Amino acid sequence: MKHAYIFPGQGSQFSGMGKNLYDNNPLAKELFEQANKILGFRISDTMFAGTDGELKQTNITQPAVFLHSVIAFKMLDPVSPDMVAGHSLGEFSALVANGVLQFEDALRLVSIRASAMQKACELQPSTMAAVLALADEKVEEICALVQEETGEIVVAANYNCPGQLVISGSLKGIEIACERMKTAGAKRALVLPVGGAFHSPLMAPAKAELAGAIEATVFGEASCPVYQNVVAKAVTDPAEIKKNLIDQLTGAVRWTQSVQAMVAGGATHFTESGPGKVLQGLVQKIYKEAVVDGAN
Repeated sequence: MKHAYIFPGQGSQFSGMGKNLYDNNPLAKELFEQANKILGFRISDTMFAGTDGELKQTNITQPAVFLHSVIAFKMLDPVSPDMVAGHSLGEFSALVANGVLQFEDALRLVSIRASAMQKACELQPSTMAAVLALADEKVEEICALVQEETGEIVVAANYNCPGQLVISGSLKGIEIACERMKTAGAKRALVLPVGGAFHSPLMAPAKAELAGAIEATVFGEASCPVYQNVVAKAVTDPAEIKKNLIDQLTGAVRWTQSVQAMVAGGATHFTESGPGKVLQGLVQKIYKEAVVDGAN
């Protein structure tokens, strides 16, 4: 009977996010103001009153989701997670929750990550697409064939839950793959409104920049294991955590496999900390018996 804390990634943002925390808790307000100083602009203003368009900019989205997630976690009664995990960007929030990263260091890394990813997106037009109701193995097979036959980049990027997999790659690669997914029986293969091919080889330029920042940051001892996206298993060693965090930029988010590993490790209760309820829904699809709730 273990309690897991999980943290969402890009896409869960909304206008007004975190405002209730800022308005109702002096510590939360202090942390938001500290973040404004670290980032050099008032991200809290954009979070509380920004347009959807403003909040979709990667350099805003990532620190905004991170801030909401971590501050919501810190507002809980003192808790000692048995394990933590985060979806993509959410892994940085998870590493604050288990003590590996300090709040300020993690925020700086998230800001560097967002900027590096934005630059990588501008180097080559690229995108992602959600594939519904097709076996993971079939999706992987089609991606590999498209790459082999056309030279275009297209890979499985987010294993969100059984029957929901996101692919990532060049515009042409995604277009061809989507048609083939539908022909193979996918219920839908829908291009997503994202800025680029996250979790694909097209993020390699961002990986180099983030790696330097991560290597220069102190990673402390973990108070509990983090189940990391690229390996989908419990990790506590700081050096291994660093490597997996770097590899995540170009590697797949194995969320389905991570939740399954957490359940195998004894997790029965999952609390999602941050904006939205996306992860709560995914966990219930992966493990129907789970108790899920949220802190936001």
